[in-house]
Amino acid sequence: MNHSDSPAGPQQISSNIVDGKGPSTHEDQRQLNQASNFPEGGWRAWSVVLGSWCAMVPSFGLLNTMGVLEALLANNQLKDYSKASIGWIFGVYSFFLYFGSVQVGFSVLGGISSSMVFTPSIACLAHWFHRRRALATGIAATAGGFGGIIFPILIWNLAEAVGFPWAIRIIGFICAFFCIICVLFLKTRLPPKKLGGAKIDIRALREPPFALLTVAIFLIDFALLIPLTYLTSYAQSHNMQEGLAYQVVSILNAASILGRIIPGYFADRYGRFNVMIITTFGCTIFTLALWLSAGSNTAAIVAYAILFGLWSGSAISLAPVCVAQISTTEDFGKRYGTTYSLVSVGALFAIPIAGEIMKVQSDSGETENYSGLIVFCGLVYSCACLFFGLARVVKVGWRVGTIF
Repeated sequence: MNHSDSPAGPQQISSNIVDGKGPSTHEDQRQLNQASNFPEGGWRAWSVVLGSWCAMVPSFGLLNTMGVLEALLANNQLKDYSKASIGWIFGVYSFFLYFGSVQVGFSVLGGISSSMVFTPSIACLAHWFHRRRALATGIAATAGGFGGIIFPILIWNLAEAVGFPWAIRIIGFICAFFCIICVLFLKTRLPPKKLGGAKIDIRALREPPFALLTVAIFLIDFALLIPLTYLTSYAQSHNMQEGLAYQVVSILNAASILGRIIPGYFADRYGRFNVMIITTFGCTIFTLALWLSAGSNTAAIVAYAILFGLWSGSAISLAPVCVAQISTTEDFGKRYGTTYSLVSVGALFAIPIAGEIMKVQSDSGETENYSGLIVFCGLVYSCACLFFGLARVVKVGWRVGTIF
């Protein structure tokens, strides 16, 4: 394995200068100097990770709770509506989470406010970590798993005890607490660029590696939302005990905590793109082989939740790091905004499209058939894996041993 091509620090940049693989000698030297000046640790840097973690509890914690909310609404307040119609609530939430525009419910206000805390939480980490960026982002991203564990359990129990409206209000108070902590610790290190301009850079899509990576992230986020939203409903429709069905998402999110730390650790050593390809391929296999055949087998459904949680966590923690790897620190914000502005469109339509597939396949709207939805999810994951691979090949070639 060629360690000289490590994405984690100055070694790769130095080898690019020697081999002539970088964009220019001046640019490589500038990146080499830049990579040597990151704190990579210490109280100040790790306190930013804590602030980022607190920002992701209300943003991605709620995103990971959509399965429970969808099932509760489908069985109660919105029981007369189809899955496809209900899916728009969570599709709009996901759209605003990634898009982050200020527009004027849960879906609109929740998505906008989540975006306002999530986007800076990712960008600030790039100011403090370079060599250990994947690990730092992975640790911060475990907040989504933490929120995805406690929020479904709280919502389910509070809805029974004090009613659904007050259950959501209490969740709001908890989110406010984490946002206060976030404000105290989340800080930038580098001064903002003096030059103005757009917040996104569409011209960056002319670069094949960045364009292919954007398509890959678009697809992986599109696919990720489907199990997060429909796994609880699937479990209910296949006669799983109601209490356990509502906990399936919590089980998935508990597994995803490790699924965000462990890939980050290995990504800093063996390549961010390499790890993304492997984990995305794993999600494809588990979805098409295990979820598709699970049926009413409770053990198989729980096993899928655990395995999918372990292997899908990198979609949140490593995808932004991959964008950073092929961007300068100064341009990362624009490129991140470009990628996730496009991803937001996929997030808007992913859940309704999946619900519509299930609606069309179901018999007269009485029997819910999830097989088409699951196959669709698996195929989207396989396409995401392909595009991550293409981005890697365009950037570093076909050498399997290259760390990238």
